[in-house]
Amino acid sequence: MRSARSGGSSVPARWQSRARSGWSRPILALLALTLLVGSAACGSDGGAASSGQTGHTTASLANLDPVPIGPEPTPVLPARVRSFDGAEVTVNGVDRIIAADRFGTLAQTVWALGLGSKLVGRSTAAAFPAVQQLPNVTGGSGSLNVESVLALRPSVFLTDTTSAAPAVREQLRAAGVTVVYFDPQRTMDGVIPQIEAVAGALGVPAAGQALAQRTRDEIATASATVPKQDPPLDIAFIYLRSTAITMLAGPGSGADSLIAAIGARDAGTAAGLKEPYTTITSEAMISAAPDVLLVMSDGLSSVGGVDGLQKIPGIAQTPAGRNKRVVDMADAVLLSFGPNTGRVIATLSEAVYGTGHA
Repeated sequence: MRSARSGGSSVPARWQSRARSGWSRPILALLALTLLVGSAACGSDGGAASSGQTGHTTASLANLDPVPIGPEPTPVLPARVRSFDGAEVTVNGVDRIIAADRFGTLAQTVWALGLGSKLVGRSTAAAFPAVQQLPNVTGGSGSLNVESVLALRPSVFLTDTTSAAPAVREQLRAAGVTVVYFDPQRTMDGVIPQIEAVAGALGVPAAGQALAQRTRDEIATASATVPKQDPPLDIAFIYLRSTAITMLAGPGSGADSLIAAIGARDAGTAAGLKEPYTTITSEAMISAAPDVLLVMSDGLSSVGGVDGLQKIPGIAQTPAGRNKRVVDMADAVLLSFGPNTGRVIATLSEAVYGTGHA
């Protein structure tokens, strides 16, 4: 549970000692009212005010496309790697790459490594402008369409063990597709290992090391500029896909890691949630009591914007709801934890705190 932020509203003793004097009563009443208003201002809704922001803000990257680390590298093949599913995989060609996962991270990484021209397929989540015209091999739920994958004749298919269910893996194996599986979890700690793993699978380890170092430096620079808050803001990530799917994030969602990176506290985790995502109830939202609501831009649009968000059970009863303190960011980057991570931290911090440093 959150610590109380409100202060007391008691009247100083020197004014109490004059209470019998008729002339002091109006002054005493005025002082008491002033203290009460001041207490309310730094009370349960004070966290959002302390961020320097109220109302709705969009955290916008100037360019959603990952920046290539350099000219297109020449892969050293064959590349022999251990896939996340435990299999030893030999990659003999990277002329036709499909990169598909729930967050768009793998396609972002391929592009940032300088191999964007080799991409022939993507997932729904890989929605940055440079790849939007590529064929999509996943459905709206992010599930893989094996027929779509096979139709593109990939030389290598990069995905994760969550996007590809066991039955799908068997189909791909039977069809002879070279598949490299990656860790499906997205966290701050996983950003650099994921970049290096993708680079290794594509036979460009030197480009991977360079991209990893650049990303590491950008994250460090962005993190150093995040303003310190005492107490930290409570931020809740809300996953929205129309009013039929409204989820409050908790431990292991990935959002908790990003929220920590901007010096805040994940409200769902602090409220005692045990799962990465829990269906929103009034009780859960009121217990989480977030100062700020963090959402994906498309998700916010799917419920009718901030006004629609206010109608979700419990939202209006939270400090964030009362202040309409909502920050949205593009679905393509918010939880991708890829080569844009440093820029995401800087931009999100600016939107939450109003620091203007990104």
